[in-house]
Amino acid sequence: MAFITWQFMRSMSSSSTAMASTKKILIKHVTVISGGLMGSRIAQVAAATDHTVVLVDQTEDILAKSRKGIEESLQKVAKKKSAENPKSADKFVNLQVTNELFKRLDKFAVEHTIFASNTSSLQITSLANYTKRQDQFTGLHFFNPVPLMKFVEVIKTPMTSQKTFESLLDLSKALGKHPVACKDTPGFIMNRLLVPYLIEAEDIDTAKTPGARYPKGPFECLDYVGLYTTKFILDGWHEMDSKNPLFQPFGKKTGDGYYKYK
Repeated sequence: MAFITWQFMRSMSSSSTAMASTKKILIKHVTVISGGLMGSRIAQVAAATDHTVVLVDQTEDILAKSRKGIEESLQKVAKKKSAENPKSADKFVNLQVTNELFKRLDKFAVEHTIFASNTSSLQITSLANYTKRQDQFTGLHFFNPVPLMKFVEVIKTPMTSQKTFESLLDLSKALGKHPVACKDTPGFIMNRLLVPYLIEAEDIDTAKTPGARYPKGPFECLDYVGLYTTKFILDGWHEMDSKNPLFQPFGKKTGDGYYKYK
């Protein structure tokens, strides 16, 4: 998962403070915490749309893999969109990330920094509560592969200010994405629909792909997302809503899946 901090430049006149506080924010500086698959591709997309980008991880080895992954991704994108010439992230730095990541970021980040998490399953409100800027905290959920997938979910918690929320909607559009507003519920919109479909799929891939014109059938999609990733998502949802039968843990390790195990 990639944790993202968005630092903004104020787009406002020298009018009254009351009027200024209602203005949306023009975001130009992006810091991405985590150089994994999603984090590096988010950094790539942000840099390609003329944002100043910093990509952060724990070691140079991880960042070297991030660079290589970005280069390979750019080659794939170039084949699909020969007219585009996106740039890679323009600065790579190291940071010892701890379990209290957001608490530390909140301590050191400048006051006007907006926080956003790319999590697909964690509750944004819980993450925001580790900071003192809950009104400047949102979810910004990209989909893999980030450079090609246009859909992005912008998650608003009960504490997120309207200014912060609308500013990230605008940022998503500036990144070339189609944002959708979401509440802070398990799975937001896409995964709330997708994961139960994956778990309860009754048709085989060959029936769903040519028959329903799906790009991938449910089982192929499960392999692509990863069984452990799907299990992790369901475990998080189960903690939030343990009575929902769609969120029950499954598989041989739990003793109950398509078959029963002692």
